[in-house]
Amino acid sequence: MQVDSDDSDSDILTEFVKQYYNSSPFVPKEIITTNELNELKLITEFLENKKGQHVNIHVPQKGESKALIKLAEDNARLVLSQDIERIKRHEKRTLGACMEIAELLGIEKAERMEAFDISHISGYNQVASMVVFENGEPRKNSYRKFRLRTIDGPDDYASMKEVLSRRFSDEKMNILPDVLMMDGGKGQVNVAEMVLDSLGLDIPVCGMVKDDRHRTRGLYYKNKELTFKPGSEAINMITALQDETHRFAITYHKLLRSKEQVHSILDDIEGIGPKRRKALLLHFKNIEAIKSASIEELMSLPEMNRASAEKVYEFFNK
Repeated sequence: MQVDSDDSDSDILTEFVKQYYNSSPFVPKEIITTNELNELKLITEFLENKKGQHVNIHVPQKGESKALIKLAEDNARLVLSQDIERIKRHEKRTLGACMEIAELLGIEKAERMEAFDISHISGYNQVASMVVFENGEPRKNSYRKFRLRTIDGPDDYASMKEVLSRRFSDEKMNILPDVLMMDGGKGQVNVAEMVLDSLGLDIPVCGMVKDDRHRTRGLYYKNKELTFKPGSEAINMITALQDETHRFAITYHKLLRSKEQVHSILDDIEGIGPKRRKALLLHFKNIEAIKSASIEELMSLPEMNRASAEKVYEFFNK
């Protein structure tokens, strides 16, 4: 329902009643209102036709109906007040925090922030995450996952260089952040600034710094560590951004590890494809039984011929 600034209370109430009861399956016998409705006769006729009996629409002047109107108005004011306070708190946590960050950094705005993190276990299955916050809230359809292509071993700086180069060279990702947030200090910031400089991009880069208890304590920016005021909403947002970036990277890393765990040792045997692998596992139940099987036993499966049986036998009995 759209309301214009010059609409009267009767105009608004009339439009509400029309829209509400047009879609509502239930029509009461009596409708009490705070103001006289416009088109009262037409609305009454419509509701009576829908209900199939008389409907009374009126503005009570006294008695129980008047008290009900007063109670409804008081409840509406209370709910509206609570909604306004909730909206104010939400804006303080989101837009307000963005303004705090922009003010701290001395930049025009920090509406879109992108954060990056690297996840690996001793260099194994290195992945990176890119998380986006817009106007202080996660924009999950803009998140990105990267599987490292060129790095062999646990080199976070080289990994971040690859990821940032891919992100800012991708024409499909043409929306640039107001601020780039790195999960780390000076080293990660320097890598990011080097990549951006090579691409001719001028984007502020910060490092999200943690204390000894692994809690976000401030931002590393232009060779200085900046701290937030006590009770600042900005530090809460940076903490949420850092935690979300780490969570997203870890989730992707776990997914890749779980996929690799599905890999069977039978996949490493030449000539054993999905069909033969399935047949072997269904018949022998486990790898140990396949290892102990003779060539003749392996050949007893319809899916296996002598050549494939010999390859399986030789693989486990070299």
